[in-house]
Amino acid sequence: MLLDSASLYFRGFYGVPDTVRSPDGTPVNAVRGLLDIIAKLVTEYGPESLVACWDDDWRPGWRVDLIPSYKAHRVAQEVPGGVDVEEVPAELVVQVPVIREVLDALGIPIVGAAEAEADDVIGTLATGASGPVDVVTGDRDLFQLVDDEADVRVVYTARGMSNLEVLTDAVVVAKYGIHARQYADFAVMRGDTSDGLPGVAGVGEKTAMALLTEYGDLTGIEAAASDPASAMKPALRARFDAAVDYLAVAPKVVKVVRDLPIAPVDARLRVPTAEQRETLDALAERWALGGSLDRALTALTAAADAAGAADA
Repeated sequence: MLLDSASLYFRGFYGVPDTVRSPDGTPVNAVRGLLDIIAKLVTEYGPESLVACWDDDWRPGWRVDLIPSYKAHRVAQEVPGGVDVEEVPAELVVQVPVIREVLDALGIPIVGAAEAEADDVIGTLATGASGPVDVVTGDRDLFQLVDDEADVRVVYTARGMSNLEVLTDAVVVAKYGIHARQYADFAVMRGDTSDGLPGVAGVGEKTAMALLTEYGDLTGIEAAASDPASAMKPALRARFDAAVDYLAVAPKVVKVVRDLPIAPVDARLRVPTAEQRETLDALAERWALGGSLDRALTALTAAADAAGAADA
């Protein structure tokens, strides 16, 4: 199971009241929310291993170089030559180090990569996995990773933790009328205002779906748009002609990287040692993590026991 960590701790932050605080007054709603999310996911899906995938760079320069508007509206401070500061509520910023500390104490590896988003880490680990993979996210961009043959699914959280949606290729087809392998091209054409991607003007989801159904992929669509003999209507042809510069770079921005140089990580769930439990008890007391940490620990221990029994 690969967690889109920021997607989930943002969900925890907004799903739990910010009146939930530690004894020193530090908000811990995102920490507790994430722990409850992990507990539910592990209990429901029973993974044998678990990785918290991290945004070491939430807005990689190489993507910005290709499309300057990429996530530009979310920049709080530009950092020349470094990682731009994202606009994040101060009450959440102070919790991120605590989240990392708790995940580490639980034995859940945190994996990031230089100049890469968590999406790219997820894409690389999912592509290199030797067994079934569940990707947990609220980000539609990761639908492109769904692969029935490789047994890669997406557990989609956008409708809430009580209404999780498990995406296989058939589900992607039912939702969008296209296969998961076509989703990146679909997203390029549709655009995404939340990521600062303009898309092809006048091409929405229905048109993008119809074009992919007729021509197969973006390459086929562009070929038809530039071919006077094709059946594509002149107005639509003109839209693609106007978007030629965007289409030359957008696929690289939208497609998840699948070949990052990530060192192998042992993410198998294990029953916590006595030393780990002491550390967790101390964290629970310091940050008032209460039942949330207990539930996560119980779920992780049960899953580790089950995985151990299966191996035996």
